[in-house]
Amino acid sequence: MDRFQKIYSQGVLTTFEIWVDRETGVNYLWRHDGSSGGLTVLLDENGKPVVTKI
Repeated sequence: MDRFQKIYSQGVLTTFEIWVDRETGVNYLWRHDGSSGGLTVLLDENGKPVVTKI
C-alpha cells in the first residue's frame, strides 16, 4: 500500500493537489508550476492541520 493518496487535483500547467498521509491522516497541499513546486501541510481556519479520519 502506498503511504500517500492523491484525493484532489486542479489545473493543467499550474496544478494544485491534495495528498493524504494514510498513516497519520494529515492532508498536504502540493502546488506545481513549470519546473518548480512546493508542499505544505493543509491548515484549517484555526491554523491546525487538516486530518482525514482513516
